[in-house]
Amino acid sequence: MLTTNKNVLKWVQEMVDLCKPEKVVWIDGSEEQLNELRKKAVDSKELIELNQQKLKGCYLHRTKQNDVARVEDKTFICTKNKKDAGPTNNWCDPEEMYEKLRKLFDGVMKNRTMYIIPYSMGPIGSHMSKVGIEITDSIYVVLNMNIMTRMGKDAFLNLKEDSNDFVRGLHSKADIDPDNRYIVHFPEDNTIWSINSAYGGNVLLGKKCFALRIASYQGKNEGWMAEHMLILGIEDPQGDVKYIAAAFPSACGKTNLAMLIPPEIYKKEGYKVWTVGDDIAWIKIGEDGRFYAINPENGFFGVAPGTNEKSNFNALESTKKDTIFTNVAHDLKDNTVWWEGLNENPPENAVDWKGNPWNGKESSEKGAHPNSRFTAPARNCPSISKEFNNKNGVPLSAIIFGGRRAKTTPLVYESFSWQHGVFIGATMASETTAAATGKVGVIRRDPMAMLPFCGYNMGDYFKHWIEMGEKSKEKAPKIFNVNWFRTDENGKFIWPGYGDNMRVLMWILKRCNGEVDAEKTSIGFVPKTKDLNLNGLNLNEETLKEILSIDKSLWEKEAEEIEEFFKKFEGTLPEELKQELNNLKERLKS
Repeated sequence: MLTTNKNVLKWVQEMVDLCKPEKVVWIDGSEEQLNELRKKAVDSKELIELNQQKLKGCYLHRTKQNDVARVEDKTFICTKNKKDAGPTNNWCDPEEMYEKLRKLFDGVMKNRTMYIIPYSMGPIGSHMSKVGIEITDSIYVVLNMNIMTRMGKDAFLNLKEDSNDFVRGLHSKADIDPDNRYIVHFPEDNTIWSINSAYGGNVLLGKKCFALRIASYQGKNEGWMAEHMLILGIEDPQGDVKYIAAAFPSACGKTNLAMLIPPEIYKKEGYKVWTVGDDIAWIKIGEDGRFYAINPENGFFGVAPGTNEKSNFNALESTKKDTIFTNVAHDLKDNTVWWEGLNENPPENAVDWKGNPWNGKESSEKGAHPNSRFTAPARNCPSISKEFNNKNGVPLSAIIFGGRRAKTTPLVYESFSWQHGVFIGATMASETTAAATGKVGVIRRDPMAMLPFCGYNMGDYFKHWIEMGEKSKEKAPKIFNVNWFRTDENGKFIWPGYGDNMRVLMWILKRCNGEVDAEKTSIGFVPKTKDLNLNGLNLNEETLKEILSIDKSLWEKEAEEIEEFFKKFEGTLPEELKQELNNLKERLKS
């Protein structure tokens, strides 16, 4: 036992009595204990040890073929009142769900070892951090949580002796039965139960489950925010760093932006970009009224396919040491890993993600699952910020929302106010690609990129955003929207993207500093073409004008679609957002 906290010990004993393990092991986070677990996992073939010369400390894991992604239809928010879960979450009565799950968990760990994992989301000793305990029967979970969180006995330094403020996570692989797979959140009880999955997104309970779904609910009640956002810092040649948080739906380049490498034009001048976080931001208002953000995580749980030296050099570098790869191809020639998009030399003597012999030169099957993953320590990232463990967080100058829109949204625009910025975030949308759905251009609205991750009623969530702006003594970050995905008449992307997105970030920071003017339009402030740096780009001012242009008829249609979308939140939608929609319609008329 690593703590004398009575609330912790009482809950752990209840879970032991329920699951009836053969053995109970408290995870202290020591390298000695972790090495024992790694050896045990390799001996049982739960993990494959990779080439220790080329990939030191790295392992490969395969999940079952029915267990390869988050399962949103089996993910529940259980609150006493259905209204509190809202229209965008699957809801069930807590007592009914507890009863169902207790039957599944009863004796589920017979003949198994129960691992008790204390962990901190956020730096040890930070007033912005929170403690969780995950109970699991999976060594894979223990080793991943070691990468993704500050795990072990030190986590209890963030929990006062008599405190009950910790998140209770219970997980069991059980039989990996998809019909009885549940990922269930009880926000009013600070509790998460997950069963019949061994895939990271469903079983690393500190990540989406705690750091977003439960934390968003905690944030509403305690006056802070848990957001699905990257955090990056831009350092100017004088050494001054300004920080930006940004939210994007999937397939919009979030990780690439978090680890952006400046284009040559800025590198030569001495600019640098620093990664604070790639996925989640916890944001609190400081005594000075500014917004401060921490990354509650300690690692990256990234999608492998498409990650390469060109698309994301820093992410690839992060995976070269102490990383766990899941569902990628195993290159038997040199005992390393491979995935689609890594390079153009697929291995011929390999094993695919399903565990079958695979020749990448001849097979029409994929070697890696499209949602295959790497769990890599943040400390490995070449661009990791020296403020990564700052206990007070970093001050935010700007918040960015983004999506994938072929024609409607300009490259970048700024909100008129905090309230208008909340409206922009609440209505953000992406058009689907053929790869995702088989249909092109279908609009999917994903407010603040939080649709699958908000742990309570999203109408109340919008209200919380508005209130946070009101509390900030007018020092809240400025809010912007970006769209890297405008296309020409041939469907080709006009903006080059990747590192060149820094050119847009530089304009955003200039607006935050009051250094440049902007054109006032019906949707927000748009850059004057002269203020966006095009040096070294094969892009002229006319083309830039095109991707900054606003088509009135498209926006009139957009306003109609937003009105329809808002009906979903009838009864909880803040009046302020209804007003912003009316304001948009009026501006479009004039």
